[in-house]
Amino acid sequence: MAESAAEVHARVLQHAPDGRLPMPPSGEWDVFPWEVRDGRVAPRPLRRPAPEPLREGEDPSRPCSSCAGFDPERVVWEDERWVLTHPGAPSGLPLVLLLHTREHLDAGDLDDEHASELGRITSRLVRIVGSLDNIGRVHVNRWGDGGSHFHLWFHARTAGLADVLGSYAVEWDDILPPGPEDVWRADLHTVATKLANWGGTARA
Repeated sequence: MAESAAEVHARVLQHAPDGRLPMPPSGEWDVFPWEVRDGRVAPRPLRRPAPEPLREGEDPSRPCSSCAGFDPERVVWEDERWVLTHPGAPSGLPLVLLLHTREHLDAGDLDDEHASELGRITSRLVRIVGSLDNIGRVHVNRWGDGGSHFHLWFHARTAGLADVLGSYAVEWDDILPPGPEDVWRADLHTVATKLANWGGTARA
């Protein structure tokens, strides 16, 4: 059972009595779009155009870590074509999961069979994670700028946290202090065992 909004808020106040948490590491990234200018938050200047950077799996100096093998400690569920993992530890949101193709494919490389399976697994995961106690919504996101091996993100947000909505839920995942590990592991186990009802093997 994921924490309630009241429990998350109480945990935040333990870390920051005034409720103001520190900036996450993404605030230092080159692609972070905001800066403080004249005492106000404003967009950073847009940099000049540049060649597209090579991604992991395209750059010889950055071989594909997914093809090298998934960390068994992070695998939640798997079958012969798909692997579901977690990032390795609890974070600010109740659950964050990644669904990967086992074969090295990008989103545009999925054949009809892979695409059909992706739709079914995605729908099942949204239903399973969304049915956990205290989950308000499950957001599904695909970004492909860092790695060339297909992966789809699932971000579950806590029900009733008025600020943690929409695409900003992903930002809050890096801002909120991590939740309790026992609750997180219990929810991972629930997701794994329920997903295995359709096949594959539960690992969490």
